[in-house]
Formats: sequence, structure tokens, C-alpha cells
Amino acid sequence: MPRPPAAAPPSLDRLVVSPLRQAIASQVAALFNDRRRGEKPVQRRPDGLFGPHAVAWRVHGDVTSMMVGGIAGLLLQMLHPAVLAGVWDHSNFRADMHGRLRRTARFIALTTYGGREEAEAVIARVRGIHDQVRGTLPDGRPYAANDPALLAWVHVTEATSFLDAWIRYAEPSMSSADQDRYFAEMARIGVALGADPVPRSRAEARALITAMRPQLLCDDRTRDVARLVLTQPAPSRMAEPLRSITLQAGVDLLPAWARRMHGLHSPVLSLPLVRAGTLGIAHTLRWAFHQPARPEGRTRDQSAVTPSSRRIGP
Repeated sequence: MPRPPAAAPPSLDRLVVSPLRQAIASQVAALFNDRRRGEKPVQRRPDGLFGPHAVAWRVHGDVTSMMVGGIAGLLLQMLHPAVLAGVWDHSNFRADMHGRLRRTARFIALTTYGGREEAEAVIARVRGIHDQVRGTLPDGRPYAANDPALLAWVHVTEATSFLDAWIRYAEPSMSSADQDRYFAEMARIGVALGADPVPRSRAEARALITAMRPQLLCDDRTRDVARLVLTQPAPSRMAEPLRSITLQAGVDLLPAWARRMHGLHSPVLSLPLVRAGTLGIAHTLRWAFHQPARPEGRTRDQSAVTPSSRRIGP
């Protein structure tokens, strides 16, 4: 009798590639979701504030550029003394910097990819928190986190930093029209949070940042918070390379005037290494999440799948 055909040996993909992808994806997902509190990656829902054809779905779908933009945005935001005071007086950032960053990332994920009810609920929760945050600056002036001008500064620096990181590390050829669309889309979040004025184009964002610059300040408290942001330990040994390179890339992404205010520098000789290393990590994470190798080649409804928008693991 003829022998039955031998079973095919396990493929390299099953033995090595798939487990490696899963391990990387699970580690990254853990950075953005507190499993002790039952948090799970946000599921993409087309009935949210934006939808699959939005530029925001595309921009916010890349882990590496969002982390780099998040660092740059924080360093810009804290240059406003009233924004810094709200964090200094009413936050546990000294003991839980990673938690604060994770909560910010989850807010972005819910408002971008969650259903409308989820997005509106998290916006209402943040507005409620802002209503309780008020105090007095060191020079005696009062401040309140629900001040529309302060919210405008937080909004414009965050949106600008996310978009700049996306362009640098994912879509260098992004059109001006799509950049304007991004600001117009993000204006919905800014308005819902109570910000005013809210930019609806790249030009309006630049003008708002320029108008706010005379109010900015870097003092001892600013430097203390910046130091905590830039020296925060990685939550795990495997995450250390990601933490290190994204922090350097975040500083590099800052406008030159902001780096000067912070007393930070992007050494000319190491800049190519920082950018190449960040691109390398970005490509690795896109591979781990089965994303296209060239995000700029995607159609608008093929936005990236990341831990903020897809269930990872069992």
C-alpha cells in the first residue's frame, strides 16, 4: 500500500514570525492599556466622530509617530505657565508619569476610533476634570484649566506635533490639503473641550502658536517637569529601546525656538542616527501590526492598525 504523504513541516512563519509579531504587538499594547483596570485596546467603529475616511484615522494610526508627537506636544504645552501650573498643582505626574501619558493616549484613541457615545463620554469626563482645576500662579495671577485660551494652546500644540511626527516618519509627501483637513477634523475635539480659538488649517495653527509665544516661559518648574518626562523609566526592559529613541526624536521634532527655551539640543552629528533609528522602530512596529510598509501609499480607508484601534492577543 502506498504510504500517506508526510505532514508538511511547520512553516517558518508559524514557528518564528507569527510568535515574534504577537510578542511585539502585545508588549506595545500593554504600554497603552492598563490591564489591571480592565482596559482593552479601543475597537475601530465607523459611527464615531470621524470615520474610516478621515485623515485623523490615518495620522493617529501609527504608534511610533504618535509617541514622538506626544513627547514634543508635552514639551511645548508645559512652556505655558498656566498649563504647567495645572499639572504641577493638580496631578500625580511625579509618581505616575507613564500613567498620565497612557491616559492621554487613550483619550486620543477613544475620540478618534471609538463610537460617538464613547467619544462624547470621555470628552465630558475630561471637561468635568478641567472644571475642578484652578489655582494661582507663582506671580499671583489666577488660572483655570477650563480657560478657552489655555485649552487652545494644549489643542494646537498637540495636533501640530502629531501631524509633524506623522509627516516626518510616515508620510513625507502628505499634501497641504490633507494637512488642512487634519486640523479641520481635530477642531471638532478642540471645540468640544471648550478651546477657543481653534485652528482649522495649518496656517491658522502656525498663526496661533506665534500669537501665544509671548506668554511662554521656561523656569525651574518647567525644567523639573521636562526632566521627569525625558528621564521616565520604561515600563519594561523590552520597551527601553522604544522609550529612548522616541524621547530623542520628540526633542528633535520641537521647533528650534522651543528647544532653546528648554535648553535642549539636537546634536547635529547624532541627528541622522536618531531619525534612522526612529524610522527603523516605526517599520518594525508596522510589520508587527501587519501594516503596509509605506503608509503614504495607502488609500484613505486603509488606515494603520495599531494597539489603540485593534484588539491584540487573546
